[in-house]
Amino acid sequence: MLTFLLWLILLVLCWPIAIIAIILYPFIWLLLLPFRLLGFAVELSFDLIRNIILFPFRILSPK
Repeated sequence: MLTFLLWLILLVLCWPIAIIAIILYPFIWLLLLPFRLLGFAVELSFDLIRNIILFPFRILSPK
């Protein structure tokens, strides 16, 4: 919602830049999508390594 309000303010102040921004937004989103997927994969791999290392401690810890 905040992004939309900021875009409306930009539309009032400088409408050509706002129109260019709304046209270019999907292309920028598509360009950044592989980096988001890569970040997700790296985060999952670090979680897997952490869980493998901490697994013996979880088994031995009292409940």
